[in-house]
Amino acid sequence: MMKTNENDTLPDDQSVESELNLTEKWDSHAVSNLIRSKSSLGDMPAFLFLGKQESDLLREHLAQAFGEEAVSTLHDTYYMGLRVYEVMVDSFVRVAGKKTTRTLQDPIARRPDWRTDTSDALWQLRV
Repeated sequence: MMKTNENDTLPDDQSVESELNLTEKWDSHAVSNLIRSKSSLGDMPAFLFLGKQESDLLREHLAQAFGEEAVSTLHDTYYMGLRVYEVMVDSFVRVAGKKTTRTLQDPIARRPDWRTDTSDALWQLRV
């Protein structure tokens, strides 16, 4: 760990190991398997951290599908549902974080009760 202050520590490329080794081309299947290995019981990782070499490989891979002008930068890019972050080291691949899931609420549960005191007077039919 690299120390910045007495209480602050930041991970560096020696203390945090890469989880995948991509050398010549981008391997979507290997990245997909890595994501699956980090997913459990509905929990999904949220971030894909890439070193300089892997960022270049991903750019080339996406350029084949979308054109080079579409992927000149990976800023605000999502790949397989993960937010891509470029790390300033030569070679690094890591999947981390946790996506938060919103619980679905029953829309009926959010409706006011039928015939409450305030609405009851409005709904009475007088003949």
